[in-house]
Amino acid sequence: MKKIGFLSFGHWSASRHSMVRSGADALLQSIELAVAAEEAGADGAYYRVHHFAQQLAAPFPLLAAAAARTSRIELGTGVIDMRYENPLYMAEEAGAADLISGGRLQLGISRGSPEQVVDGFRYFGHVPPEGMSDADMAREHTRVFLEVSRARASHSPTRGRCSRTRPACSASSRTRRDCATASGGAPAPGRRPSGRASRA
Repeated sequence: MKKIGFLSFGHWSASRHSMVRSGADALLQSIELAVAAEEAGADGAYYRVHHFAQQLAAPFPLLAAAAARTSRIELGTGVIDMRYENPLYMAEEAGAADLISGGRLQLGISRGSPEQVVDGFRYFGHVPPEGMSDADMAREHTRVFLEVSRARASHSPTRGRCSRTRPACSASSRTRRDCATASGGAPAPGRRPSGRASRA
């Protein structure tokens, strides 16, 4: 065995028999669990991401907080459902958490699994374009996330400036805010974006 860690779903219940009675309890105890795991010599602390349930759902604030309280242990997810994610925003959130952790972030991602709410990702504003499945949308979100993350990693400290590579927007983007920051514009309605800026 090379490494050992734990995976927490962060279940909470208002039942009087529960020791985790609220979302706040779940988050704070998850941080303390990472601290205790590091002190015990474990190598990893990983958290499940599950929407529309009384479980952990927003991983990056939790990962950043755990990173600030630890110094060695790996911190990650198991897993993030990419159907729900804005890949550009996710790249920024993951980048910030990774910086706080000193490079200890280890993300697990998924193209999706059954949830409590049918097509719950639609409530997050993500609708697959015609001819594309929700799994295809997740793969596209993943592609954009990886492209943006790698572009951010191309920052050159010696030159003091970042790469000017412009990431292609997600084909499933439905609003300007999904792409405007990265590409300077938004794709025309109903068209697959080319990755080049378009004027509003």
